[in-house]
Amino acid sequence: MVLVHDWLTGMRGGEKVLAVLCRMFPDADLLTLVHARGSVTRAIEGRRVRTSIIQRLPGATRFYRQYLPLFPVAIEGFDLDDADLVISSSHCAAKAVVPPGRAVHVCYCHSPMRYAWDQFPHYFGPERVGPLLSRLAQPAMAAMARWDRATARRVHRFLANSQYVAGRIARYYNRQASVLYPPVDTHFFTPGDEPPEPYLLVVSALVPYKRLELALSAAARLDLPLKIVGTGPDLARLRGLAGPGVEFLGALDDEALRGVYRRARAVLMPGEEDFGIVPVEAMACGRPVVARARGGAVETVVHGRTGVLVDSDRPEAFAEAIAALDDLTLDPAAARAQAERFSIAVFERGFRAAVAETLAAQAAC
Repeated sequence: MVLVHDWLTGMRGGEKVLAVLCRMFPDADLLTLVHARGSVTRAIEGRRVRTSIIQRLPGATRFYRQYLPLFPVAIEGFDLDDADLVISSSHCAAKAVVPPGRAVHVCYCHSPMRYAWDQFPHYFGPERVGPLLSRLAQPAMAAMARWDRATARRVHRFLANSQYVAGRIARYYNRQASVLYPPVDTHFFTPGDEPPEPYLLVVSALVPYKRLELALSAAARLDLPLKIVGTGPDLARLRGLAGPGVEFLGALDDEALRGVYRRARAVLMPGEEDFGIVPVEAMACGRPVVARARGGAVETVVHGRTGVLVDSDRPEAFAEAIAALDDLTLDPAAARAQAERFSIAVFERGFRAAVAETLAAQAAC
């Protein structure tokens, strides 16, 4: 069998799911478009990793997104002739591998390709790349969307990471998906003994659709310090928007990440997430979450009990929601209990059952 993941350039939510899959299937080869060595955990690094032709291109491990038009050729170029089971972890191209006729393909879908569907403006809008490049990108991304839809036929079963993503799979791929929430290490992410500090916290890839400018503006309105954990291509723009109370911490190891979760006044998720592992990690540490009332957050954060859901993308609304935390009685134990619904054990049971059901169904055909 083989595992397929889009790229290995850092430990974000998708890579945390992949690490669990690697432990579940220790003998599987791992295929990926690009591998920046040392950027992911030992559970992933310790496996036999096969990369695509993109790995050999200049600056691929840093600028892999610039090679997006080559992703179809690269992902379809993998040789899977010996595989009888293919498991893809996909938010871009991984689900488009070409399995041999006898193989069963189960896709854990974090999202249909964002660039090509509903989030084109966040990546290729005129204000991001300029009017000319935006116009040139439109037909290219339209072609990518057609390819993305057509290659969904290569998957025998889709598992979506939220009800929200299941809806997008139905809309863009015309396929049904079972919902299996991503795993969160609730044994590691636990409440601490130290009292919270005044700072707000964001843990996120620094990319446009995360809407981190809302967190920057809300923190500035409340005159509260803000810590931002994460890396990504939007760093320079965000630094330009940040005030003196903002600290960019870059990538943190798990111990340091748990520490900043435990001490945060609140954890913010200003973007519309497909699922969002960060709010669950925060709740596992007993901390409240302030998040947009859209996407996966409405399936994880309990409004008024484990945090506040904001039904607006205005900075002042986000600031008001953060201030409202002072008037709520939020029990860290309730946040912790909510997080336990998304534990690794729950995910592993669900994933193994889905794979067994899919293998049995295909054998009966």
